[in-house]
Amino acid sequence: MYTKLFGILLLGATLTSTALAEDLPSSATVGSGGSAAAGGTSASTVGTGGISEGVDGSQSSSIASGGSAATADGKARSDTKTVENPNQLKSQSKAMAQDKGTFSRSQTKTRVRDDALTSTTRSMSHVPGEKPVKSTTTTEVQPQ
Repeated sequence: MYTKLFGILLLGATLTSTALAEDLPSSATVGSGGSAAAGGTSASTVGTGGISEGVDGSQSSSIASGGSAATADGKARSDTKTVENPNQLKSQSKAMAQDKGTFSRSQTKTRVRDDALTSTTRSMSHVPGEKPVKSTTTTEVQPQ
């Protein structure tokens, strides 16, 4: 009788763990960042976002973004804006440093929605008389 009972308990545990594996909540994260530098200027931005679903079906989202800029003698500025509405979270960070004709700039846009998370960073630096140096990084994730 002990062997029969042990086999039934073991079978019950196996069925329970299989059912839980199918009902796991989904989650996803996304992010991008970049920087540019030329002469005595530099600029960097970064953005990240995430979404997760609880076992009870509730959903939560988060977003973060920021940037910085620096220069030896010119002007530097950075700005971040975040917008929240029932459909999505959006954030954008911009940073730019300029010293005479030399400049560096970076911009990151991040968006979190139920069906897709995206983050794109564009950076550029330029020295007068030279070809600009550009880079773009994009990541996109669809929650499962």
